[in-house]
Amino acid sequence: MSGERRHLGGYLATMAMYTVVVATATLLGAVTNRQLPRGMSVRELAVTALAAHKISRTVTKASITTPLRAPFTTHTGHGGPGEVMEQPKADDGVERSFGELLSCPFCFDVWAVTGLTIGQVFAPRATRLVVDALAALAGADFLHLAYATAQQVAEK
Repeated sequence: MSGERRHLGGYLATMAMYTVVVATATLLGAVTNRQLPRGMSVRELAVTALAAHKISRTVTKASITTPLRAPFTTHTGHGGPGEVMEQPKADDGVERSFGELLSCPFCFDVWAVTGLTIGQVFAPRATRLVVDALAALAGADFLHLAYATAQQVAEK
């Protein structure tokens, strides 16, 4: 809606919350003398991307996680297999920004990757296990979709 005035307070509050999370993790890392990883290998980048994708889709679109989003979103229809479409309930404020964050996988990816990155610093082995499992789930999802597409092609 071009020309519509947008109230930015909710977005500023959400960004402030994100900044507090990152600053707290950074401070806690410094106080506990945590060593930062040297960097991610190509494999780790790919697996983390798949894991973040899976976390984001699960949090923002999965039918089963609807109760987590319900305070901030309204159901608008069905999405992909096992998914729903939702939109923010509120027109403004923090409730609006949370509704957008919880219904947009692209928006939630930042939080997912941040959480996985913090996990690599504080609990690297457990985080790697979770990341690998989520990446395997994402791969399984893509295989289900590829199989369903192949079935449809074969039936035509």
